[in-house]
Amino acid sequence: MKDRRLASVSLDLDNKWSYLKTHGDPDWRSFPSYLDVLLPMVLDFLGRHSLQITFFVVGQDAALVENAQLFSMLGASGHEIANHSFHHEPWLHRKSSEEIRLELKDAHEAIVAATTQSPEGFRGPGFSLSEDTLLTLSDLGYRYDASTLPTFIGPLARAYYFRTAKLPPEARTEREQLFGSSREFFRPNTPYRWRLPGREVIEIPVTTLPWLRVPFHFSYLIYLASYSERLAGAYFQTALTACRAASVEPSLLLHPLDFLGADDVSGLGFFPGMKLDGAFKRRLVSEYLDRLAANFSVLAVGRHVEKIASRELPTRKFPPASPLGGQ
Repeated sequence: MKDRRLASVSLDLDNKWSYLKTHGDPDWRSFPSYLDVLLPMVLDFLGRHSLQITFFVVGQDAALVENAQLFSMLGASGHEIANHSFHHEPWLHRKSSEEIRLELKDAHEAIVAATTQSPEGFRGPGFSLSEDTLLTLSDLGYRYDASTLPTFIGPLARAYYFRTAKLPPEARTEREQLFGSSREFFRPNTPYRWRLPGREVIEIPVTTLPWLRVPFHFSYLIYLASYSERLAGAYFQTALTACRAASVEPSLLLHPLDFLGADDVSGLGFFPGMKLDGAFKRRLVSEYLDRLAANFSVLAVGRHVEKIASRELPTRKFPPASPLGGQ
C-alpha cells in the first residue's frame, strides 16, 4: 500500500482592508471587503476537492455585523477556525504583553461569537511571533502556533514592500522588522514544541523547501506560474519529492489572493500576481492541491496537530534561530 504521509493546508483569511492597512493606504479605515465574493467561492472550491482545511480568521472581520451570515456559514462548514489576531498588524511582536493579550483575546471572543467554534490555533499576521504571544496562547489554552516561515527571504520581501508601500517615516520604523530576518532560515522546518515556563505550545511551521529553505506555498507558485506554468509545476513537484525524501510532512499556506484576480477585486495592484485573472489562479490552485493530495493525506492544521501530538517532538526555547533543526 502506498505510504500516505500527512500534510496540512490553511488559508489566512486576510481581507482587502488588511492589505491596504499594511500597505499604508488610509482607505483601509472603512474596512473594504471582498469576503462576500471570496468565502462562498472558496467553500465551494474546497467542497469539490473534498478537503477540510484551517481558516485563520481576523477578529475585526468576525466582529462586524455585516459579516455575520458569512461567518455563520464558515462556522457550519466543518472547516477548522483559528485565530489570526484582531487588527491584523504584522508588527504585533513589537507590542507590550498586555496589548498582545487583548489582541488575541478580543479576536478569540469575536471568532467564537461569529462562528460558534473556539479556536485552538494561531498564526501571527506577517508571521509575527514573540514569547509574549506564545505565553498568551498557552494562557488561552491554545494547542498550537503556526507563525513561523523558516526561510532567508524576509529582508528581500521587506525591501519589496518598502519600495511599493505608501509609508511615513514613523510607519517605516514600526515595520522595520516586518517578515523577519535572514536568521529565520535556521528555525526548524518540521513541528516542534516551544518550551515555556511550566508549559509547551506545538509549532507547525509553514513548510519551505527542505535544505534550500525557499518558500513554495501557493502565492509563490502562482507568481512563478505568471512567467512559466511548466517551471512552477516542476518546482512544486520538486518540493513535494524533497519533503518525502526528508520525511517532512508539509504544512502549506493559501491566501485570498490565490483565488481572486484583477477581474474579481480592484485596488490591490501593488500586490504580486494581481495582474492575473482569478480563473487562472483557481485553476493552478486546483492542480496543485490535487498533486498534494496524490502524495499526502491532507488535513486541517489542528487535525495535523492531533495526529502528531503523541510523538517525541524536539523542543525549542524562544527566541532560537539556530542551530538548524529539521529539514
